[in-house]
Amino acid sequence: MPKIDWITLKCRDPEAQRRFYCDVLGMKEQGDGTVGYGKEEAGLKFEQAATAYCGSSEDLYWKIALSVPDLDLACQQLAEKGVRVGAPEQFGDIGYLAHFKDPEGFPVELIAHCFKGERSPKETEAGKLGGGPALNLLTLRCRETATMFESCDALGMKLLATMPVEAHGFTLYFFAFTEEDPPSSDPLALQNRSWLYQRPYTVLEFQHRPSLEAARLPGAGQAGYRETVVTGLDKTLVANVFRVRGS
Repeated sequence: MPKIDWITLKCRDPEAQRRFYCDVLGMKEQGDGTVGYGKEEAGLKFEQAATAYCGSSEDLYWKIALSVPDLDLACQQLAEKGVRVGAPEQFGDIGYLAHFKDPEGFPVELIAHCFKGERSPKETEAGKLGGGPALNLLTLRCRETATMFESCDALGMKLLATMPVEAHGFTLYFFAFTEEDPPSSDPLALQNRSWLYQRPYTVLEFQHRPSLEAARLPGAGQAGYRETVVTGLDKTLVANVFRVRGS
């Protein structure tokens, strides 16, 4: 089965980034130049950039999301380590989440396995961030759904969920390499959402925003998103417009 293997981000201090993700967020060196929580999900690779990261809502890359059984615990643990975390909130019928930035300014989302007030079916693991984190989501932006669907179809990814956020003018789409089927065959179904945040593999999320002028990428030497690499495909695919390629 193919998988999203790693995500490459360019930054000013790759070693400091690796230390933060390991020492503060609990990832481990994976032995292949990446840090992560395990081989089933994506790892992170940090490469040298000449400039500081300056993210924008017009960028192709938005964020990663770490899913946890206990969001309130995760926020408390990070605050105790000096990380400034936004207050947890139930964001409509999307999820119970919070946000912070890593030392270089890359956005990180924390998302609970279940909606606020609901208990995760997974047992918490003592001492781990939020009781046991996973790199659940890689979130990119797009203007046209046709390009998004064509790219995911070429990779062989399955649509797991669709979440309209009409109040903010965008829709979220979630794709993955998996043989699993969501609880409902209707991508809009609410019961698919908590199920999605409990997956042990990394899911590719798109924020479809028709008002997006163009999804920007960093220039040569600039900090930001470089690429996402998929392994296990039966063919090598050059990077598509979303900088996702097969290896």
